[in-house]
Amino acid sequence: MNSTTPSSSAAGPGSSETTAPRRNSKRPKYSRFTQQELPACKPILTPKWVISTFLLVSVVFIPIGIVSLYASRDVVEIVDRYETDCIPPEFAKDKIGFIQSTQDKVCIRNLTVPKRMKAPIYVYYQLDNFYQNHRRYVKSRSDQQLRKNGSAADIDPCKPEGTTKDGLPIVPCGLIAWSLFNDTYQFTRNNQPLNINKHGISWKSDRDHKFGKNVFPTNFQNGSLRGGATLDPSKPLSQQEDLIVWMRTAALPTFRKLYGKIEVDLLQNEVINVTLENNYNTYSFNGKKKLVLSTASWLGGKNDFVGIAYLTVGGLCFFLAIVFMLIYLIKPRQLGDPSYLSWNRNPGGH
Repeated sequence: MNSTTPSSSAAGPGSSETTAPRRNSKRPKYSRFTQQELPACKPILTPKWVISTFLLVSVVFIPIGIVSLYASRDVVEIVDRYETDCIPPEFAKDKIGFIQSTQDKVCIRNLTVPKRMKAPIYVYYQLDNFYQNHRRYVKSRSDQQLRKNGSAADIDPCKPEGTTKDGLPIVPCGLIAWSLFNDTYQFTRNNQPLNINKHGISWKSDRDHKFGKNVFPTNFQNGSLRGGATLDPSKPLSQQEDLIVWMRTAALPTFRKLYGKIEVDLLQNEVINVTLENNYNTYSFNGKKKLVLSTASWLGGKNDFVGIAYLTVGGLCFFLAIVFMLIYLIKPRQLGDPSYLSWNRNPGGH
């Protein structure tokens, strides 16, 4: 009679068959890193630390806010909105018709200097409700064409301002260049001209790396519908600084762009006569045009937001520090007091 042996499926719990899955398990090896058992800093925010931190922030932020606000208030700025006043009365109800006509668009403006303005005085033009950040508008350019030979560059992104009706390439192409701002300003003081320096108004990195020294305007603004200013075909794009400034698109619908610099001081109560040509069509989209003369401080132009933000944060931290200090002095409690635990507050509860 043959003896029988238990089958492998009946093996006991200590057999190799039951321990094999554990050896082949995909569970990661134990380490202090994977189990998050590494040493860590666990600071305890005591009332003294919280009060001291708020006081430190207020002591640092409040002086910075005062200095920033003072620097901004020291900037002298003249802002003149002119797109409505420079429309003749007979065209008051047809502004678009006037701006698209061949009528004389010269406009005389008088600016009074409220406070002495030290050179350099920056001349800006400001546009409102102009969305240079529109996706199709921003993409309508060819950086390759601006840097290298215009005729050999890819101009597909520039449509519909990529080529002329005859198929000739436009340099510079695209809607950004086509809509170049074309209002002009001339300044006089006491019947003497004030020269505007237009050299160095663009970023040096743009002139050196984004706009080629061997790329010249070709077939630009030659169509029946002109979008803005024309360019000097004898100058390379690297020297067309008005174009370079305009091609750096703005992120917001209200923006300023540098037109030039006046490099003499303007005295208080002096009257500056401005002869401007109101050429740029902002009436089709209810835009506004402003001429801005401004000095600059070590923080830049006039901007009260930075100073107000620092003062607000510093004042809020100082207020919280005082409140926490009064609470700590009037009604102190022991740190980690177990009497504040929920099960110790109601001894008769369940």
